[in-house]
Amino acid sequence: MAEHGAVTIGAYLATRLREAGIKEYFAIPGDYNLILLDELLKVDDFKGHYCCNELNTGYAADGYARANGVAAAVVTYSVGGLSIINAAAGAYAEDLPVVFVSGGPNTNAAAKNRLLHHTLAEVSYEYVRDMFAHVTVDAVIVKHPDQASQQIDRAIGLAMLYRKPVYIEIACNIAGLEISAPTCPLVVPKYISSEEALEHAVSHATDLLGNAVKPVLVAGPRIRSWGAIEPFAQLAEASGYAMANMAAAKGFVDETSPQYMGTYWGSVSSPGCGEIVDSADAYLFAGAIFNDYSTVGYNLLLKPQKLITVNPYSVKIAETTYNQVCMSDFLAAMAKKVEHNDASLVAYDRIRGEAPPPADPGDEADITTRYLFARIEDMLDETMTVLAETGDSWFNALRLKLPKNCGFEIQMQYGSIGWSVGALLGCQTAVAGKKRVVGLIGDGSFQMSAQEVSTMVRYGLKPIIFLFNNGGYTIEVEIHDGPYNTINNWNYAGLVDVFNNDGNAKALARQARTTGELKAAISEAKDFDGLCFIEVFIDRDDCNKNLLKWGSYVATANGEPPMSC
Repeated sequence: MAEHGAVTIGAYLATRLREAGIKEYFAIPGDYNLILLDELLKVDDFKGHYCCNELNTGYAADGYARANGVAAAVVTYSVGGLSIINAAAGAYAEDLPVVFVSGGPNTNAAAKNRLLHHTLAEVSYEYVRDMFAHVTVDAVIVKHPDQASQQIDRAIGLAMLYRKPVYIEIACNIAGLEISAPTCPLVVPKYISSEEALEHAVSHATDLLGNAVKPVLVAGPRIRSWGAIEPFAQLAEASGYAMANMAAAKGFVDETSPQYMGTYWGSVSSPGCGEIVDSADAYLFAGAIFNDYSTVGYNLLLKPQKLITVNPYSVKIAETTYNQVCMSDFLAAMAKKVEHNDASLVAYDRIRGEAPPPADPGDEADITTRYLFARIEDMLDETMTVLAETGDSWFNALRLKLPKNCGFEIQMQYGSIGWSVGALLGCQTAVAGKKRVVGLIGDGSFQMSAQEVSTMVRYGLKPIIFLFNNGGYTIEVEIHDGPYNTINNWNYAGLVDVFNNDGNAKALARQARTTGELKAAISEAKDFDGLCFIEVFIDRDDCNKNLLKWGSYVATANGEPPMSC
């Protein structure tokens, strides 16, 4: 029985995680974290979801953080921590605050020179923390009860401040020890804009945009992590500019807005969008990430002297950088200062080209990707979130026209193939009862993390999963083909019965080889109150044409010869 005003270290951690906004966490049990897991169970309104492996646990936390803003994952020491570290790297790259928690060795082990299981067979036990330090903004080992609360509070606060993951390792023999219960709210540090720097940045940007004939706005993926989605929308409405999103920011702007042009992605942009952005005489990119993927192998046509780049805590205008300027503050201030100019939108309206819908081939025709995604687009509404796996799914999903308030998730910066199944679990957990997540997953990716469908069935989640069966890693085929891109084919739809062996869960599996079977499966899935899995058979070489172009550019960038000394 805890003393008055006291809680265990494990319960303290759970209380702070719950206070940060986490209602569900994802976990894998192991002997170093069992007492910790017991303590987490004692906190009200804090539920564990137990996954099939550690990497998928991390992917689930990634998906949960996207929908909820922050997430937590709990694993055992070393074998669990090192298995989940790839997901931690992905969360770091994608600006997601995930608290990775691990049980740790007994505090007496090193002092008594004890060799432990699950380790490197050396009496040196800080290596997991040291490895996590490269993919987190704080990595701590909690060994002493008198330091536990400060270490936990600091790590969670830094995760929220930097929108990056942290690692907290709690020794197995102290997780159940008592410390003082929290007596004040969790402190989350915040960046504050310099009023002077903000004023100068706004003035400079207003001049550059005001002197332009056809300025445009482009949303980047970081506008969500730093709370700038609404200020960006305010700036778009006030300016009247044509606006677009980068590929990794799809779903962050209202695609039903008359100002929306589509996805800006260089030579593989939405029809008309790339031409308007590239020909603009000023462009404001908010929260952009310019890497080899987003620039199509560094082939964008943007002119630096006409570019305004709004970063989380700085603004670069042509060659001048203004530091200590928060993205949301800058965009909100610009919305009050910018002059209305719809010239770029008028230009886009002249050249916009809407691809005609594919003709109905009848119910006995083979399914093409174009036909498939037209049917997926038809089924979407505001109660859904689309989650697209790395690969051909990217290029097809990015062409979907999203209804207002329909979400969209993609892991474009890190691009870990197999991410989607675990992320779907996490995202659907976060939005359960409010939205259904529609997963778009290739067969090669699915084979890397398929078992987490079992976890979705276990917890009664209700996503709609489209599994594209084309026999291989299509994105790798288009970058560089070889026999290693072919996979062993599975009876994917049959896995739903395998994972639902006791038959207690509501789960529906269908296979679609013809257009008629696809239409019937989608109609059934929309009305079914449970997990739906639709295996769609498409030709191996039937991929989005933009993947072909993009793949050749990326392959060229990858194959650039070494610089001579």
